[in-house]
Formats: sequence, C-alpha cells, structure tokens
Amino acid sequence: MAFDGIITLAMVKELQDTIQLGKIEKVYQPENDELVFNIHTKKGNVKLFASVASSCSRIHLIEQNPQNPPAPSGFCMLMRKHLQGGRIVNIEQKDSERIIEISLETLNELGFSVTKKLIFEIMGKHSNIILVDMTSGKIIDSIKRVSIDINRARQLLPGLEYKYPPAQEKIPFKDISREEMNSIDHVSKTILAKVGGISPAVARQLEAEKDPYETLEVLIDNINNGKTVPRVYTDSKGVPQEFHVMDLKEFEGAECKEFESLSKALSFYFNNKESSNRAKQKANDLIKTVSAALNKLYLKKQRLSEDLLKAENSEDLRLYGELLTANIHLVKPGAKKVEVLNYYNGENVVIPLDERYSPSKNAQQYFKRYGKSKTAIKEKQVQLDETSVDIEYLESVLTYLNNADDVEAIDALRGELVETGYMRRRKQAGGYKEKKYKPSPYKYTTSEGFHVLVGRNNKENDILTLKTAGKNDLWLHTKDIPGSHVIVQMEGRQLTENLVYEAAAIAAYHSKARNSENVPVDYVEVKYVKKPAGAKPGMVIFTNNRTVWINPKIPT
Repeated sequence: MAFDGIITLAMVKELQDTIQLGKIEKVYQPENDELVFNIHTKKGNVKLFASVASSCSRIHLIEQNPQNPPAPSGFCMLMRKHLQGGRIVNIEQKDSERIIEISLETLNELGFSVTKKLIFEIMGKHSNIILVDMTSGKIIDSIKRVSIDINRARQLLPGLEYKYPPAQEKIPFKDISREEMNSIDHVSKTILAKVGGISPAVARQLEAEKDPYETLEVLIDNINNGKTVPRVYTDSKGVPQEFHVMDLKEFEGAECKEFESLSKALSFYFNNKESSNRAKQKANDLIKTVSAALNKLYLKKQRLSEDLLKAENSEDLRLYGELLTANIHLVKPGAKKVEVLNYYNGENVVIPLDERYSPSKNAQQYFKRYGKSKTAIKEKQVQLDETSVDIEYLESVLTYLNNADDVEAIDALRGELVETGYMRRRKQAGGYKEKKYKPSPYKYTTSEGFHVLVGRNNKENDILTLKTAGKNDLWLHTKDIPGSHVIVQMEGRQLTENLVYEAAAIAAYHSKARNSENVPVDYVEVKYVKKPAGAKPGMVIFTNNRTVWINPKIPT
C-alpha cells in the first residue's frame, strides 16, 4: 500500500479544494478505528472518512453511508462536543510526512471562538487521530491512546502536550535539491534510505528515470496544480495491487484503472482489496462461530447415524428372545450360552446368556432390548432429520458469509444468527434499540431488461420469495447446494431460454459453487414454492421444477 508522503500531499490538495471553509455538521464512528465527518460546503454535503486500522489506514472522501452502531462511543461523543459546528479554516501536510492537519474554529461553552486542530497520522500500525487545543497545545483526546507502557518515547494521552513523531534522518521529498538528488547513488534502496516521504514503489520508479529530480519536481508541480491522474493497478482477477498518482512502470503489465479523484481511487482500492475489506474482517469472527457449530453438528450426525445403524440391526435380539422362549427347557441353570435350532432357516444358533438370570429372564431381557432398539430407531431418525436441517441451514449461512462484500450484509447475518439462537444478542449501551431490519437484496438487470433480485441472507430469502415475488415470477436456486433465492420479476412477459440461463448464472454465482463450473440450478414459478410450518429462515420446498447446468456469472 502506497499511502506515502506524495499521496498525502495529493490528498491535502484534494481536501483543500473540496472541504476547506466547510462546516462539520456531524461526526460518526462506524468502528473503533474509524471516523466519518459530515461536512457542509458551498458545493454541497460531503463525507470525510478516516481509518487508523493497521492494514488499511487512510483518509479520503467517500460517497456511501457507512453503517453506524446504535449507540455512539465515548470518543465519538467527545468529538461531536468539540467539532460539531466547527469551520475548517486550513488543511496542510506536516513537512513531507504522512500527517494531515485540519485546523478548525469552534465555539466553547461560553460562546468564545477557539481554535482546535485535528491531526491525522497515517503511519500503518502507528496511525492515530488526535484532537489538539491550539491555545494550550495539549491533547484533548486521541482515537488510540498511547501510554508510557506502549511507547516510552512518545505518549498520546489527554492533557499531555502534543509532540510530532520523531523525524527521520532523511531529506524531505519536497525540499531535496538537484545536487542532493544527483549525489545519491541511484539504487532504489539508497533513494529510499535518503529521501523522506516516498514509498518503495516510487523509489524504484525514480531509480528507473534518467532524471529522478526532474521527475519528482514535475510530479509535485502536477499535484499542486491538480493535474495528476489517480490510478489503481489490478491483477488479472481485478484484485487491486497498488495505487498512486504517478505512473509506476513496474506495474506496466497489470491493468490500470484511472479515476477522476484520488478519493475515488482509494475507495475502489480499499473496497476491493480483500486484506483490508472491513466486511471480510467482520465476517471472520462469524465464520469461526458458524464453522465451530457445524463441526459439532457433523459429529452429532455421525454418531446418530452409527446409533441408528446399530438399532436397525436389532432383529437378532427379537430372534434370540423367541428361540429362548421356545427352547427354555434346554437351558441349564447358570449356563453362559445355549445352542438351539433356528426354525426359520433350519440352522443351529448359539445364544449368549447372563448366568445371573433364569432362562425366562434372559428371554425377557432380549425382548426388552429389542423394544428399546425399535423406539431408538424412531427417536434417532427424528434427531438425525433435525440435525440435517440444522446443518443445511448453517451451511447456507456460511456460504453467505464467505460471499458477503459489505458490512451491512455481515451485520444482517449476525442478526439472523441471533434470532435463530446460534448467537447471543449483544447488549446495547444507553438503552438504544437495534435498528429495524430493512431488506436490501442484490439487484441485476438481464440483457432482455428483466429485473433480478437476490437474497443476501436467509431472512432476506424469505422476504423475497414469500412477500416480494408475484406468483408468476421465476424462482431459482442451486440444486442441493447452499445459495441465495433468486427472483426474476416477469411483469407479465414470456419466459425465454436466454433469461433462464442468465438468471441461473446469477444463482450459481451467489452460491457455494461460485468458483465451480457446470453448476446445477433449479427453476420454477414462485407459486410452486412453499415454506413448511416451523421451518428455519430460507428453508422452502418446491415442485414442478426443472434444472439447467450453467457457469456462475453476473451481468456486467
């Protein structure tokens, strides 16, 4: 990730053009390490996003609305107290470092104007957001408090004087002269060691240039004049590899996506980079919980199947009881076994005996054990069926978790697991209630203009199939494979072969078989799909279905 000093300079320029003189109207904290500022500007409202997560620290403008917790944290409340209503008067970069300072004018409790500074340190695992009172120079608070136990050289605690991170013994990229650049032996390690504020990729790029100084000077000039082209380099599968505002020759073979703003480039990069995708991070905990529950169910199913097999092989117990009763006169007191004729097949059979009991008592014991086995068959079969249903349900949840690509979908799945009793409900601070669930299915349009809706979880599947869909709409689901309910809204139009294949490809994509080929998909009109009484979310039965085999794909 190349959020270096050059990217910081470019972001400062973008923020100066966008939010300077804007007014902070609201502050949100979607996660412990994230902040979102709603800012009113002359050009309209914008949202500034900042993250100090070690793997994806950054600051940029966003367009979407992150989902916020029902109850704001203490730090969020403090930020609202100090910043809401404040006007942004200046935005600047600290030297050539990855530090952005936003100066604000706000009113204190007495109505007097005061100046505060919001400092964003974008430094990997050491990233932080600090609010400083400019009159005293002291820290009001920071999103990550750093005590002497964590860092003996630099503490970030309320009431302490704010001090910048220790400066590196490098020449800032904005201040380096031609002579200093020319004196460097042009090997990327040396450039990286001598010039501050540049990433390894930029150092390698400078090393490849005939005139590194001129390249750097032109780049800085283009940034200051808003002439750069933000870009993201991706691999053959579309997974982002790197981003920057300059052309990086080492990614010449990769696909390059260009953006009209650095913020849009960063949004694309981090939303599509799996290692920094917040949804994937949040899904991991749920995946562990569901996987653990599934492993227990798999073991339970195995044991129930073994017990059922033993119970089904219990006819010998009834036979022994009958033969003992018919040949009770042949049994000697205290015998451990007796050999009698099996009148069903004419062969002799040896029957084990308990010498503590009389012959008639032994016969009664065999009949009793046979009766228990017959009862066990019914009970074990019921338990086995229930366990199989639980496994089918949790496998579907696991599929949704592995395929989920946004935080809202993950939170909806957590809520579903709570409702079905697989997880405990989180305690809400301050008496806040959880937000009412609003379905938000995936939506696609086929080449023929048909609208397709896809459930993101089992609860949403029920809503789509049982409430949203019309009886003549088309319903699709992967055959015997966990996946989403897919609804094609027919709107009175005729079903075509092309529609079936396009919708089936969507159903295969939103299933456990996303990365497979030739996936079987069932399709039928919604009127033939029913939900049994007491069934778990998303569990339905259907008739009159047909099946097609298709490769997973979604419309582009």
